[in-house]
Amino acid sequence: MIVGLVLNGGRATRMGGGDKGLRRLAGQPLIAHAIGRLAPQVAALAVNGGAELASLGLPVLADNVPGQPGPLAGVLAGMDWAATLGADRLVTVAADTPFLPADLVARLAKAGGLAMAASGDPLQVHPVCALWPVAFRNDLRAHLGAGLRRVQAWAAGHGAAVVAFPRDAAGVDPFFNINTPEDLARAEALLAAARP
Repeated sequence: MIVGLVLNGGRATRMGGGDKGLRRLAGQPLIAHAIGRLAPQVAALAVNGGAELASLGLPVLADNVPGQPGPLAGVLAGMDWAATLGADRLVTVAADTPFLPADLVARLAKAGGLAMAASGDPLQVHPVCALWPVAFRNDLRAHLGAGLRRVQAWAAGHGAAVVAFPRDAAGVDPFFNINTPEDLARAEALLAAARP
């Protein structure tokens, strides 16, 4: 069974601070777009972040590693939650990626083992858009405890596959992420252009 987690732990400094996932995009919180894209692809879904996300109606998983060690702490929280559900794999995505592909989970799962999404030319890996075997959680916990912070470094040590995704029919990178107010404006324009 594969479950999903939307990671929303960034500090949003380039957006002027605050909770980036709750910024509005096309009338909804930004994180709601990632939730809408991922939810149909997984057996259960949670979000990683603080109590302010409770209004989304999904389980909210806080990092259980002190010192804000980055996205791997969210991945570990997701793996621990997935284990309680009996899931063997966890897919994570970033809250600021509103154009995720509809076949993300299927294609990552087909790669087997730990798999990370990539796009673009030259190919760019998106390390938090990945499928993680839950069996790796105790190893990840030990590495975080030893000070590891880099997602790709840990994943490479576990033979991570890279799965390339094409741009959509409109030429949009499915992993376009929103880091600045200008990115948010561009996403608004892309969504408006896609409406019938």
